[in-house]
Amino acid sequence: MNYHVVIPAAGRGKRMNAGINKQFIELEGIPVIIHTLRVFERDNLCQGIVLVINDQEREQFVHMLHRFEIKKVNALVSGGEERQQSVYNGLKAVNDGHIVLIHDGARPFVTIKKIHELVQATKGTGAAVLAVPVKDTMKQVIDGHIQKTVDRSSLWAVQTPQAFSMPLILDAHERAKKEQFIGTDDASLVERMGQRVVIVEGEYTNIKLTTPEDLLFAEAILRARGDQ
Repeated sequence: MNYHVVIPAAGRGKRMNAGINKQFIELEGIPVIIHTLRVFERDNLCQGIVLVINDQEREQFVHMLHRFEIKKVNALVSGGEERQQSVYNGLKAVNDGHIVLIHDGARPFVTIKKIHELVQATKGTGAAVLAVPVKDTMKQVIDGHIQKTVDRSSLWAVQTPQAFSMPLILDAHERAKKEQFIGTDDASLVERMGQRVVIVEGEYTNIKLTTPEDLLFAEAILRARGDQ
């Protein structure tokens, strides 16, 4: 089943301490956002990409898309104050399609195999997310003191893409906007409506680049894959 994807890339990424939008940081000479976009560019099921950006960086994005021959971006949409607002702006620019994916611009290592598994799960349920089981021991901490050890057997670290039927995720965003609710991710907006969200097991290499240390892991992943 075909899909469209909304990619928010308007955030400043302050924790990266790079002095620029982290989407522009280069890994092996290629900007992070291009690594991400290439995954969807290569996927035959992807029918179009909506890229949500900071208007002040529009010229840079246009130049990069042309330089690296990214053809599937059919809309450059202005972002909002919060990520949730940016995603909503992006969703409104999706022209058609029954399934829409929402994916972090700074998460360049998702595989087409996992994207297809996610789309297949969404076809039957209306909402699905990639996630991996938590590996570390988890503690609940208040004021610097451990309160208890949390059973990790039911804990999963959620990733993107997150995939939804288009009517469902639009309804979820519109309700959240009306009720002034800000969720931690897009799935949380759907969950609060009572809709079940399916987990599709992802890969631990599908990391989000958030802090400078993450760039070390990113370079190691690229070397291991032999990506150019």
